[in-house]
Amino acid sequence: MASQADKVALYALIRRESRAGLSSREIERKHRVSRRTVAKALASAWPEARKEMASRGSRLDPFKGAIDEMLGADLDAPRKQRHTATRVFSRLVGEFGAEGISYQTVKKYVAGRRPEIWAEAGRGPEKAFVPQSHQPGAEAEVDFGEIAVRLAGQLITCYLFSLRLSYSGRAVHRASVSGGQEAFLEGHAHAFSVLGGVPFGKIRYDNLKAAVATVLGLSRSRTEVPRWTAFRSHYKSVPASSRECLVPGLPLAAG
Repeated sequence: MASQADKVALYALIRRESRAGLSSREIERKHRVSRRTVAKALASAWPEARKEMASRGSRLDPFKGAIDEMLGADLDAPRKQRHTATRVFSRLVGEFGAEGISYQTVKKYVAGRRPEIWAEAGRGPEKAFVPQSHQPGAEAEVDFGEIAVRLAGQLITCYLFSLRLSYSGRAVHRASVSGGQEAFLEGHAHAFSVLGGVPFGKIRYDNLKAAVATVLGLSRSRTEVPRWTAFRSHYKSVPASSRECLVPGLPLAAG
């Protein structure tokens, strides 16, 4: 297919030869072009712009509005309750009957659309994250805090314990109506049972947030309540450092 520059040169040649006395039919035969091309060249020295092909629709198009609503709802949701691309994909399939849509397509759209929605709301871009490196089964992170749950039509406050393996990202969650020490310890025991063991390196408690410090009964002098001391002793732990609790244990069981 001729480029725009080639067409401009051809049009100039046709116009020059027409002025020299060649008929349109002679020009057609000489340059092997159509009558329409000659007519266009004589009408204008600049070829008309090529019509852009209409963009092909995507199977995701009917669901983009639903995705935008999910991401818009995240503006006022706690960070840990915002929609990930995996969650968006799961809802599209389960709630909206989306078929024939790949996860990668959803992930790409969410990655591009989320910052736009935040910018449109005047919130600015989300904070960036620095990638980290971890050994398999070596470390985990624990969070314990409030979540909002709609139960029987009413919004109530519950507490969510989350233990996430740093390497694989596999996580175990346990919700409770209490934010007390019992729920905190039961969350650990439940996670260790589901995972089949304990990280052999350490478990990190994000600088011992106020909620964690409260349920552990930790003071500025790092005094621990007997129950937490016994719990850590059961899992062969060591005393907490100034910035994090360390809970060494046995390697995670395979599978």
